[in-house]
Amino acid sequence: MIEGRDITMRFGQVEVLSHVDIDVPYGKVLALCGPNGAGKSTLLSTLAGDLSKMTGQVRYNGVELGDIPAYKLAQNRAVLEQSPSLSANFTVHELVALSIPIELPPAQVDTLIATTLSDLGLNMFADKLVSQLSGGQRHRAHLARVLAQLHANKMLYGSGYLFLDEPTASLDVLHQIEVMKVARKAAKGGTGVLVVLHDLNLAAAFADQVILMAAGSIASAGTVGEVFQNNTLSQVYGTPIIVEKPSNGTLFVHPDFRAV
Repeated sequence: MIEGRDITMRFGQVEVLSHVDIDVPYGKVLALCGPNGAGKSTLLSTLAGDLSKMTGQVRYNGVELGDIPAYKLAQNRAVLEQSPSLSANFTVHELVALSIPIELPPAQVDTLIATTLSDLGLNMFADKLVSQLSGGQRHRAHLARVLAQLHANKMLYGSGYLFLDEPTASLDVLHQIEVMKVARKAAKGGTGVLVVLHDLNLAAAFADQVILMAAGSIASAGTVGEVFQNNTLSQVYGTPIIVEKPSNGTLFVHPDFRAV
């Protein structure tokens, strides 16, 4: 389990995280939700070890984050950034291969790449340059890179963590659902998944737990049903929001346009 305690982060004089406590357990999808500027991406990056100027503590299975070497951290977690970029123009196959540890036998590497691309509907783009893809396809290619790293790590080192920062932002509805199914599948396999989501209905459908953030702090935390309450969401987002529970049991969240 990843444990974060009393996490506080400042950018200059601005406090962007304020005394945050968070646990990221294995085998669960934990969604970070909240309005723009709430601190969601900063919290994810801090837990992933990409931002170090904080006060408080982060532990991976009892080990202080600052005591984990970079190579060891890469064996424990895979991260999809909000806006991933490339320093060279690789093919999709080459991009995915970059993330796989050299300890994995070549035959397993080829199988892993093919399976990962197939899971994301990208197998027909394997030999295409990433620069030639649409924005949504490019984002899914980077997700394939991260998933290949995660699966290879699991084969070599055991269960780990998957960090996804707005993985559905540039995708159409079909691919949003496919991405969240992949996250759900990873959690069922024992991975701890932390995902930043703006779409509250995706969080309602796929998350086990939700942390609702506002102004760098946690406004509410718990199950989807506990957190997604009309009054709580309306207050955090600053606009009237209605939560409905259809017969299938999955909550449906939408603004109350009648009150706008």
